[in-house]
Amino acid sequence: MAAAAVAADSKIDNLRDAVAKLGEISENEKAGFISLVSRYLSGEAEQIEWSKIQTPTDEVVVPYDTLAPPPEDLDAMKALLDKLVVLKLNGGLGTTMGCTGPKSVIEVRNGFTFLDLIVIQIESLNKKYGCSVPLLLMNSFNTHDDTQKIVEKYSNSNIEIHTFNQSQYPRIVTEDFLPLPSKGQTGKDGWYPPGHGDVFPSLNNSGKLDTLLSQGKEYVFVANSDNLGAIVDIKILNHLITNQNEYCMEVTPKTLADVKGGTLISYEGRVQLLEIAQVPDEHVNEFKSIEKFKIFNTNNLWVNLKAIKRLVDAEALKMEIIPNPKEVDGVKVLQLETAAGAAIRFFEKAIGINVPRSRFLPVKATSDLLLVQSDLYTLVDGYVIRNPARVKPSNPSIELGPEFKKVANFLARFKSIPSIVELDSLKVSGDVSFGSGVVLKGNVTIAAKAGVKLEIPDGAVLENKDINGPEDL
Repeated sequence: MAAAAVAADSKIDNLRDAVAKLGEISENEKAGFISLVSRYLSGEAEQIEWSKIQTPTDEVVVPYDTLAPPPEDLDAMKALLDKLVVLKLNGGLGTTMGCTGPKSVIEVRNGFTFLDLIVIQIESLNKKYGCSVPLLLMNSFNTHDDTQKIVEKYSNSNIEIHTFNQSQYPRIVTEDFLPLPSKGQTGKDGWYPPGHGDVFPSLNNSGKLDTLLSQGKEYVFVANSDNLGAIVDIKILNHLITNQNEYCMEVTPKTLADVKGGTLISYEGRVQLLEIAQVPDEHVNEFKSIEKFKIFNTNNLWVNLKAIKRLVDAEALKMEIIPNPKEVDGVKVLQLETAAGAAIRFFEKAIGINVPRSRFLPVKATSDLLLVQSDLYTLVDGYVIRNPARVKPSNPSIELGPEFKKVANFLARFKSIPSIVELDSLKVSGDVSFGSGVVLKGNVTIAAKAGVKLEIPDGAVLENKDINGPEDL
């Protein structure tokens, strides 16, 4: 054990010397990075003792429908909202969907991007209640420049928009544990943003946290910019202020599509996030079961700003480290990340709130885009509202083949988005395109044979169909 500790110390010393010479990042970033790597090498990760895991009670994970209604008085509403800040995690690129630039500028609905919708929502809140809820965007070095240009178009809106960057850390070369940029990899590939757990130190390091506290702000609502369901909820804000909860994670009932999502547990008297990576192999199936672990983390978080300041200053936010091995130009590298949800166990009176599924509507792929662009939803004041004509509580399951993966290809294959209000499942593979006014109902599978171009004609109504060629239409 002693030999391993000496080897770890030697690695850290060499890494620290190499990082000290990197001119591209701040002293804060260097210190944060070395601290993260030191924790990783020390193997401090606590093993979860499976037998100690308890299902949280309704006091710990509060059912949404038990929350008291917010005050009806307009002045009281304004006073509540004036304590709030909205922060969107905007570090991601739309590369998965074949887009360059920040994911938040992909058009989602009626020509509006994620960012447009977020701005419209907060504008209508500020207008309705006469409050001033600011919007913060946490960018990464990948999205910063583009976002700065995009934000200019909102200069006449009634919102204060702040941007700040999350940390930029060097990727570590696995072979000798030295930073990739010190090996001559000077481009963006040498660096990585260390996950959204970095939101707390970055908010502080950027000076934004002190500014917000000086303005009398008390709570920040943090959410992914691609989650269309993550809208300001005054009932939740009111509950947290009334009960002085420093941290709240929105969770929602698990479906079979969410079995890998992190869940909340009670552990040694505190509420804690349990991620699949922490689960011993022999318990993975149990973790994925909907019976035992019924809820999962939506990554909609409400956090008290003073508490963030207290914990960051005390360097107390030691979240579980997620090692993420990658390869850059044939070189094996390691990046260490943390997740914001894991911070829950460090805050006082931390709770979960079991919210309706409508508050979790992420767009991770073009199959999600199909859902939100369809007649399953309408757009009101920037809010994506579910069509009441949809009887089933869950959304249809949609699987689109690789031909639809990129947004440009996806859009080219639909003259108009089909009606899917009565759809249960859709699977599409091969060279398939859709005419306008197509209606899909029940379970529909469309699989074009190799080398065959399959066009679904205008106005076609497909119900419980299995289509392999034009003859099946």
